[in-house]
Amino acid sequence: MATVITMPRLSDTMTEGTVAKWLKKVGDKINEGDILAEIETDKATMEFESFNSGTLLHIGIQEGESASVDSLLAIIGKEGEDISDLLEGKAAPKPEEAQSDDKPAAAEKQEQGKPDETPVKAASSSLPKGVVVVTMPRLSDTMTDGTVATWIKKVGDKVSEGDILAEIETDKATMEFESFSAGTLLYIGVNEGESAPVDSVLAIIGPEGTDISGIAENYKKGGAAPDAAAGASSAEAKADTNSGTAEKQDTATADETKETVETVSDGRRIFISPLAKKIAEEKGINISQIKGTGENGRIVKSDVENFTPSAAPSTVSESAKEGATVVRPFVPAGETSSEEIKNSQMRKVIAKRLSESAHAAPVFYLTIEVAMDEAMKSRGVINSLPETKVSFNDMVIKACAMALRKHPKVNSQWKEEATIIHHHINVGVAVAVEDGLLVPVLKFADQMSLSQIGASVRDLAGKAKNKKIQPAEMEGSTFTVSNLGMFGITEFTSIINQPNSAILSVGAIIEKPVVRGGQIVVGNTMKVTLACDHRTVDGATGAQFLQTLRQYLENPVTMLA
Repeated sequence: MATVITMPRLSDTMTEGTVAKWLKKVGDKINEGDILAEIETDKATMEFESFNSGTLLHIGIQEGESASVDSLLAIIGKEGEDISDLLEGKAAPKPEEAQSDDKPAAAEKQEQGKPDETPVKAASSSLPKGVVVVTMPRLSDTMTDGTVATWIKKVGDKVSEGDILAEIETDKATMEFESFSAGTLLYIGVNEGESAPVDSVLAIIGPEGTDISGIAENYKKGGAAPDAAAGASSAEAKADTNSGTAEKQDTATADETKETVETVSDGRRIFISPLAKKIAEEKGINISQIKGTGENGRIVKSDVENFTPSAAPSTVSESAKEGATVVRPFVPAGETSSEEIKNSQMRKVIAKRLSESAHAAPVFYLTIEVAMDEAMKSRGVINSLPETKVSFNDMVIKACAMALRKHPKVNSQWKEEATIIHHHINVGVAVAVEDGLLVPVLKFADQMSLSQIGASVRDLAGKAKNKKIQPAEMEGSTFTVSNLGMFGITEFTSIINQPNSAILSVGAIIEKPVVRGGQIVVGNTMKVTLACDHRTVDGATGAQFLQTLRQYLENPVTMLA
């Protein structure tokens, strides 16, 4: 009897999955343990193996498509078995019925040229051959909408599997989105700078010249795409007008993504993409000073982001203003000035999450001052070793991880039903980026050496600032460290990074007079402030954690024991 395979729950936070790639196709023989597909979860892309043997009779979710956990993923059974009842959501057919000499109802329909009317979401079997609808991916566990920052490909371009299609801005970072299909980019559903919900039509890829009229509209309305047979016959019927339709569509899309042309006073034409122009305006950069690296000298996003302005006059002559895009570097006396900058997805989510944290949790703060003289000496010795570089922040992270071992209640999470005490220690490290704040996570930080922590922090911070960090590298923190000491901030408080129960704010090391052994001497001290969720962490618990933290920092050799 045929077996229904549903979308598995491959992580504790997974609510839906995306089929990145099918490794088997309909008709293939399947053995127990064979890898059926690669499934993209909210944390990673993972291989999904079969626990059944037989023939792959049906694929319910096509490559690039997403579906909720427990949705119909595939059906495995005996070759030629009737699975029409399973597709219709009825009870599975009895073995003797499946082996009867009568033709299956579904096969009969297909022989008569009629579409198989099932409630299963239309996929490649309901699309023109080779056509794939690419939807807005869920690139993080909290992502509900995505913004297309840049299209790397344009309509008409050839796309290979693994090619970067676009840069998509999520609530956490701007990430490259690669294609899992090959063909020609036939349609773009979300233009640069526009936002759309997860699972919206992002693009359509297929054979060059394929008529895809109506497909995007049907998906937007939640309906099924045209049936494959109907699509094929439609393509034949429209053979004479197909090229005109494609040309018209390409022209329309080109208008949406075309480059902006600016003219300066010397008559020189400047080609610049709309996104690059927008970024330049937000940063107050005169585009005439930027050298474009794109085709025909076109200015693209990276040119603006990497631009370093040279010394330039602070005023512009009236003749230079004619026909030029001019950004004033200052506001003349007596004039009021303001600008409106569209909130990025990251900024919106930061605002939402921190507002929720500030209002949901009863927070109290504890501050101590730590003598850092021994830490400074120890760091000097450590950094004298070849190819070793450790920062004070690395030492704080290590000390926090060690202290959390002794005070697990600080390494906790509040839930209405129970308090979760985490026995693994994952320290989030707040990193400032251009568009906001990201929190890469050091997994099992208590098991890492100082040099390993240093290398990991530099790697993750670099990825965060270069927009290369992956969602899985920002998930699962149990405690967070935020350091503003490098900016000269001596003391501050942070908002707890939910669902953590605490966050440590680290200030600058300052040189000042201190009393030791009854004598006033010059010492180096650093203030740290612990913000605690009072639902899980009591005052005494937080104070004891800080005492242990201070012991480790004031005697760094104890962290190596």
